[in-house]
Amino acid sequence: MYIIVGLGNPDKKYEHTRHNVGFDVLSVLSSKLNIPITKSHGKALVGEGTIDGQKIALAAPQTYMNLSGEAVVALMNWYKVDASHVILIFDDVDLPEGQIRIRRNGSAGTHNGMRNIVSLTGRQDFARIRVGINVPRNPNYQLRDFVLGKYTTPEERKIMFDAFMNAADAAVMMISEGIDKAMAKYNGKSK
Repeated sequence: MYIIVGLGNPDKKYEHTRHNVGFDVLSVLSSKLNIPITKSHGKALVGEGTIDGQKIALAAPQTYMNLSGEAVVALMNWYKVDASHVILIFDDVDLPEGQIRIRRNGSAGTHNGMRNIVSLTGRQDFARIRVGINVPRNPNYQLRDFVLGKYTTPEERKIMFDAFMNAADAAVMMISEGIDKAMAKYNGKSK
């Protein structure tokens, strides 16, 4: 059993913002795998299905980004899954727009959702798919406004849609063929 958790904020006003990359990738996965994300388990909306015979749950925390750990802990307890069977998908301001980076584990970095997950689980060994959203180089720009903002140009929307597709395919490959193959194929991939 694997849980693929896309991080984001649940309110409609946050739909398709840069910080909701995880939810957008889950939406692509839901469509590709024909797994509706409609059940409520604890603090997340969940859809259950399989990838190559392996049971999976697609999960969208409903706790808001900064409390993502509450949902992840509840999901791990509900499904009786260890951190090694959880894949987290989220935005990364330090990667170029649309670039994918898969890691087997690591620190939370500057991402508040990841910080909460690491803090509440006491673990850093979650596989993760980070999707670059890039930060503008303007020093007067507020990071919060940027990550909670929507994509502004058709080119930006196309780059990010391609990234969502790559991240979804990478998640499938991580389960069906292993994380090493997914890293080799998708790390650094963009546009």
